[in-house]
Amino acid sequence: METTDKRIIRSRFAPPRWLKHRHLQTIFPSLPWIARRHPPTRREILELPDGDATAVDWVEPLVELPRAAPLLVILHGLESSARSTYARTLMLAARDRGWHCCVLNFRDCGDYSNRLPRRYHAGETNDVRYFLNELSRRDSVGPIAAVGYSLGGNVLLKYLGEAAGTSPLRAAAAVCVPLSLHVCAEAIDSGFSKVYQYYLIKRMKNALQRKFNRHTAAFDWERAMRARTFAEFDDAVTAPLHGFTGRDDYYDRCSSVGFLKSIETPTLIINALDDPFMTPAVIPHGDRLSEAVTLEVSENGGHVGFIEGGSPIRPSFYLPRRIIEFLEPRMAMPGM
Repeated sequence: METTDKRIIRSRFAPPRWLKHRHLQTIFPSLPWIARRHPPTRREILELPDGDATAVDWVEPLVELPRAAPLLVILHGLESSARSTYARTLMLAARDRGWHCCVLNFRDCGDYSNRLPRRYHAGETNDVRYFLNELSRRDSVGPIAAVGYSLGGNVLLKYLGEAAGTSPLRAAAAVCVPLSLHVCAEAIDSGFSKVYQYYLIKRMKNALQRKFNRHTAAFDWERAMRARTFAEFDDAVTAPLHGFTGRDDYYDRCSSVGFLKSIETPTLIINALDDPFMTPAVIPHGDRLSEAVTLEVSENGGHVGFIEGGSPIRPSFYLPRRIIEFLEPRMAMPGM
């Protein structure tokens, strides 16, 4: 990667010799013995303005924290939760730093079923906006930062662009973001990446079957169950369920690349060129970034892998350290 734009930087991440391949980097963190530590959490049910509800999982601190301690909000990826390896490792890093930390579950994610006949999508920013505004009004909360992974990163960047200078966040980071949903839908429908697509669509269909049936679905049930690609699923389910005219309308309006120029919160984006969920075509030119955005591009890392060393039994992760390194000095800034 060659660039002269100061907003786009080369990542310092380097994979270990035993884990260089992009698919290994992507798959390895999901193995059962990886990141076995899970910080204790308590659950808060977040009542939403439209009568729906979702869950927030709060990390129990090691010791009683001062009221002014920083707070880190994590947004997970597609069909994920606080139990994912990337969430666990960052939760532990924030806890060890003496920060409050929580994971905001998107509607119908984790093990909490929302009430209304809808779920979540890559451009749903209302819940994030509501939660962050509620947090900013609490006396017990210090400076707030947020981190989003994959789909959650797209949601976070879109929110930051919409909010511009009104966001209560001091800083933010987004990892392995599908900046162009069009490009990513095509990329994951090719080669070995189809394996990830098959797995995720199967999970999404299972989630639909837990929530709806052919008589209660606000979309074409048969077409949804026949979907084999993200493009087909989004056209059949995501778009009609959330008020879009179709897949293209959804992708056009919700791809976060169109919101980067409006971001005023200091923001780090980390994407890998070998991410099997996308192609290098998602990396925008510097003129599409605001001055508040730093885009860190890595040659390697896979999709939310970024394992940098250790051993196959006890690997070490680049992302928690890099994210904290970026957020910490900005969390210490005087109130805005």
